[in-house]
Amino acid sequence: MENKKKIILFDGVCNLCNGAVQFIIKRDSENQFQFAALQSETGKKLTLERNIDTEKVDSIILIEPNVAYYIKSTAALKIGEELKGIRTISSILLWLPESFRNIVYDFIARNRYQWYGKREECMIPTDEIKQKFI
Repeated sequence: MENKKKIILFDGVCNLCNGAVQFIIKRDSENQFQFAALQSETGKKLTLERNIDTEKVDSIILIEPNVAYYIKSTAALKIGEELKGIRTISSILLWLPESFRNIVYDFIARNRYQWYGKREECMIPTDEIKQKFI
């Protein structure tokens, strides 16, 4: 799949993840991100191509074209570096050791359904944001 945009894979049934997608879309002033649910055919294909085990990484993945992919806290903070209003804090937090950041990230990820709830099915994008989803 040839794509010049950064792709964010997210848990499509997680309310916290869907809220994060809406947050990113509102702040993606340079229109550089596209989105796909991990549960979608596109999400499954992209994780399979990169040999990512979604049993271990089931919340957020950032794929940069022709570069690499990032998971967990690094993915979230790399996304944050591109968004107005949170660039500086994201850049600073990236200086913390990844192992420490992922302890916090994993704790939130493990409890996200209990704290924020879960949908029966993946979010259906509205017409105005549909072009951002692949």
